[in-house]
Amino acid sequence: MNAKKDSMTLGRRQFLAGGLALGAAALLPHSMNGMAYAADTNAAPDTQGLRQDKQMEHRKLGSLEVSAIGLGCLPMVGYYGGKYEKKDMVALIRRAFERGVTFFDTAEVYGPYTSEEWVGEALAPVRNQVKIATKFGFGVEEKQPTALNSRPGHIRRAVEGSLKRLRTDHIDLLYQHRVDPQVPMEDVAGTVKDLIQEGKVLHFGLSEASANSIRRAHAVQPVSAVQSEYSLLWREPETKIFPTLRELGIGLVPYCPLGRGFLTGAINENSRFTTGRLSTLPQFTPEALKHNIPLPNLIREWAARKNCTMSQFALAWLLAQAPWIAPIPGTTNPAHLDDFLGATSVSLSPAELREFESAYSKIKLMGHRADPFTESQIDK
Repeated sequence: MNAKKDSMTLGRRQFLAGGLALGAAALLPHSMNGMAYAADTNAAPDTQGLRQDKQMEHRKLGSLEVSAIGLGCLPMVGYYGGKYEKKDMVALIRRAFERGVTFFDTAEVYGPYTSEEWVGEALAPVRNQVKIATKFGFGVEEKQPTALNSRPGHIRRAVEGSLKRLRTDHIDLLYQHRVDPQVPMEDVAGTVKDLIQEGKVLHFGLSEASANSIRRAHAVQPVSAVQSEYSLLWREPETKIFPTLRELGIGLVPYCPLGRGFLTGAINENSRFTTGRLSTLPQFTPEALKHNIPLPNLIREWAARKNCTMSQFALAWLLAQAPWIAPIPGTTNPAHLDDFLGATSVSLSPAELREFESAYSKIKLMGHRADPFTESQIDK
């Protein structure tokens, strides 16, 4: 029992890596919403010299059109360690846009608030050319950012705050960050439906939701996308939710599509993690790293064969699984950004996919993806 308690405490600490410096005073009053930015959004904005030098394939998540690869903006607030300057992260977000990215993922709990603020500042000049996804579902305003809260009133307050921080009058894709077992899904979906009718939200999404929760939500308000961890290191969604997504026409947005760096070659069997987020994950114990090393070795072989990097191959494989998949790798490094965006130029034929799958099937992976506390909040 003590071990479980310690794991839960550690999980909370990891989730709070960004700090709780912003208290309740930082949350916006209900009367202050994104409408203050409506004029800016509807007018032709000053793009401050920002323009897309490259075009990228677009995909459909339900009826929402996004770039094939998006940008996850969680690492920027130090979730995996490090401290990053706002100017550098704003520049990184804009660099992604210039290279064809139109899909940006954030959440009120990232920081908390910091990620949304940086995304809002970075994309304000090109707001009408991008799609911004954010999330509600944790008790940020109560200074309990690891506690679930999807009560209707809380959802509305979270949305008002997000609109202001994102400098916009609408959220393109609003996710429930985690399913709240204390609040009926019908109430959650109904609240988002009302927000869509009010024009504050355009599309509804769920994160780490079970097939049953997806169906319940979709029956009230059509779900455009489900976000879930999915990569060559963690393929559980294929059996758990893919059939439902296909049936209902819902897109998948994989986070951690590079297996937290394991699929890129940056981590090997001799890597050790004694502090930080990775130190809490079963997949990154010394035993698991040694056991799982055949996977990055296989990816390395195929990357050489396809004349691409390991990151590009891992993402190209994801993109090849279905046309309704749009991964959101995260980074704080401009070189890494440029690298993984190159995945859209890597194509895999059906024969190559079958050949890779045959070799992959011989690899038996070890270790769960999440620490006990995080796992306890994932909908089953």
